[in-house]
Amino acid sequence: QVQVVESGGGLVQAGRSLRLSCVASAIIFRNNAGGWYRQAPGKQREFIASITSSGYTNYADAMKDRFTISRDNAKNTVYLQMNSLKPEDTAVYYCSVLIGVRNFWGQGTQVTVSS
Repeated sequence: QVQVVESGGGLVQAGRSLRLSCVASAIIFRNNAGGWYRQAPGKQREFIASITSSGYTNYADAMKDRFTISRDNAKNTVYLQMNSLKPEDTAVYYCSVLIGVRNFWGQGTQVTVSS
């Protein structure tokens, strides 16, 4: 059974940084693509970034300047570095792991940015 667990969220002041982590158990993460999404209150879930098993990255246009996705295959972990955070970045951040044609999702981690 695949489990995806996000961590690293919290309350932070505007302008500061956070790094989110995503660990996927029961699989070798290095062989699968991972991605980050977020969902703000009252809004649809939106794509932030993804990274393939070979390290190729893709970003939503609005995210590429401040957010960086990376992976550490030795730790079975995908990261999302978020810089210069803004109050509008407040959302639940979700990690997904693509195995075959199926996405496996974590429960999300809350990020709250105060002004």
